Amino acid sequence: MSVNENKEWKPLIVAFCCNWCSYSGADTAGNNRASYPDNVKIIRVPCSCRINPLFILRAFQRGADGVLVMGCHPGDCHYTTGNYHTRRRMTLLFSMLNYLGVESARTRVEWVSAAEGARFAEVVTDFTKTIEELGENRRLEDLRCKTN
Repeated sequence: MSVNENKEWKPLIVAFCCNWCSYSGADTAGNNRASYPDNVKIIRVPCSCRINPLFILRAFQRGADGVLVMGCHPGDCHYTTGNYHTRRRMTLLFSMLNYLGVESARTRVEWVSAAEGARFAEVVTDFTKTIEELGENRRLEDLRCKTN
């Protein structure tokens, strides 16, 4: 029996959060001591529209089991229309992931404002449960760089 077989699997979740709303929402969640899973890696971006779909593919390639894209509510973007661009881009990405055979539930777009710390924790917890039910993401395993 190898050492890895004794470990309980925990999904790796990558969350791309816009600086102005959802990242601040994560900060609010922390300040309010709202608990959410510790296996969520937050990547801060200036705006959700700056998230290139290749970033998400790269996260899956690097071993992510799920990817969250979080930004300001539509109409409240610091850069006016950034989240509208995000919505269009992610729709195209979802069709590409479907083509690659990656389950659509492994990627989610959510709008969380700076004042919604509890909502941030709720979204992250719910998404983590969804990924735990799906299990490990093995679909893009052949693209991953393996280290021994």
